[in-house]
Amino acid sequence: MNKRIGKYVTINTKMEPFKAFIPPKLPPTPPLNMDVLYPYLDKATKAISELNGMTSIIPNVSLFIYMYVRKEALLSSQIEGTQSSFSDLILFENEQKPEVSVEDIEEVSHYVSAISHGLKRLKSGFPLCLRLLKEMHAILLTGSRGSLKSPGNFRHTQNWIGGTRPGNALFVPPPPEQLPDILSNFEKLLHTGTHKMPPLVMTGLAHLQFESIHPFLDGNGRLGRLLIILLLCNDGLLQEPILYISLYLKQNRETYYRLLQEVRTNGSWETWLEFFLEGITETAINTMATMQKMNQLFNQDLEQINTLGRAKLSCIDTLNILQKIPQISVTELAKQLKISAPTARQALNNLIDLGIVSEISHKQRDRVYTYTQYLKMLTEGAKPL
Repeated sequence: MNKRIGKYVTINTKMEPFKAFIPPKLPPTPPLNMDVLYPYLDKATKAISELNGMTSIIPNVSLFIYMYVRKEALLSSQIEGTQSSFSDLILFENEQKPEVSVEDIEEVSHYVSAISHGLKRLKSGFPLCLRLLKEMHAILLTGSRGSLKSPGNFRHTQNWIGGTRPGNALFVPPPPEQLPDILSNFEKLLHTGTHKMPPLVMTGLAHLQFESIHPFLDGNGRLGRLLIILLLCNDGLLQEPILYISLYLKQNRETYYRLLQEVRTNGSWETWLEFFLEGITETAINTMATMQKMNQLFNQDLEQINTLGRAKLSCIDTLNILQKIPQISVTELAKQLKISAPTARQALNNLIDLGIVSEISHKQRDRVYTYTQYLKMLTEGAKPL
């Protein structure tokens, strides 16, 4: 019997019997073929090391983290079908009116809160454990949509992926009565896995195992992707929470879902890990490139503003606000800077003249202004599916 692929158990119900998947205990048996994985692991480790080096010299890394956490929340929620955009999230967080369902935006906003909570707990010395995952799940499912999905509690009923019922589903995770033993093994993996294998490999294993367990009624995909950044930070691979893989998974979602299932049916852990490590490498390289572009943009725009004479002070303050709120109204800018509306409007008009800001609403009143090139960088790959 191949211990790498787990097993299926038949569940008999009044409607019809169905088969539920019981994942194997990890690490895999037989052991992983590390000779195959080392080239991918070396590239990913090198890319993360370079990213860590960059975060120590970039002056505005805290701003970059602030924005990238939000982009990750957006992308991970989009994989699950949320239709909100980056602009919608920024507008919502700053009490401006988004263009889509507030419920969609709230889901993304709760994801931001869940990330922040998890990272704060780890930083305080709290272990990465099932209790922390439950705490984060409770935050993730706050609000009207998630309130009926047992937020913060492991499921007590059967769930499934695809189809209208377990009998015609694409995948059925373990029955609820088997979750305690399975989750106990999973928690041991989180505590001891890095002693037995490289942390990046363990992270890839843990993410897939979590998705196969599907321990909550809802939010498993989002929390499973969130688990990746928690592991990378907890294991000391990342100095700052700045590497998020959801864009890579969104762009390669068909391959992603196929490989998850192939591990379950064939035990092909190495193929999955090659894909995962390639994603880490690509994401780290793209993150570094984006950081460089953003800093270059900020410096170029600041140079232009410094040519304005007396008007430059209010424009510099406006640029600083736009770096956190890249889409804004005159009223919101005046509120943020504690200045009059005419002064805020003039500062934005000055930035329009310099080609830094665009007015996108084309209205006479309640106009919306955008930090054009910056927002373009932030929203790359973040359009709803």
